[in-house]
Amino acid sequence: LLELLPDLPAARRGGAADKLLARLAPGINREERAAWRDEVLRILNDDLFTPVFAEGSRAEVAIAGAPRGAKPNLMISGQIDRLAFDGARILIVDYKTNRPPPMSETEVAPAYLAQMAAYRALLQEIYPAHQITAALLWTYDARLMRLSDQALDHAFARYLAAG
Repeated sequence: LLELLPDLPAARRGGAADKLLARLAPGINREERAAWRDEVLRILNDDLFTPVFAEGSRAEVAIAGAPRGAKPNLMISGQIDRLAFDGARILIVDYKTNRPPPMSETEVAPAYLAQMAAYRALLQEIYPAHQITAALLWTYDARLMRLSDQALDHAFARYLAAG
């Protein structure tokens, strides 16, 4: 839903979500599908997320490569849930559905931090003149958690770096 609905006018998103969920999750009861729809619409209708879903942002962006400074022969292959350009800044966002989600960056799973550190490292090579910002979008409580450069640097050094 977060991939497809942002491109629709706000007035059509609820109906489109219902149709998509009925087709993609027919075994799930209506109330649960409605809860999923409402969770996504709460995010899409919140001004906090405007930069994430701004015009020109892209969903499901494939990325692959060997980041500079990584372990020898380490190849990264992944899919960025949302990629948004804002002038000289690039925002990479990964959607997470943890219930309940962590409340602070220090509680974020190391695997999530390593994932975002890898994506950031690859994008820094492609766009060296841009500031690369990473965030996790916690769908459960409609919250965007920006990840600090320090946390991403630490995750890269600990899990991905050579030596």
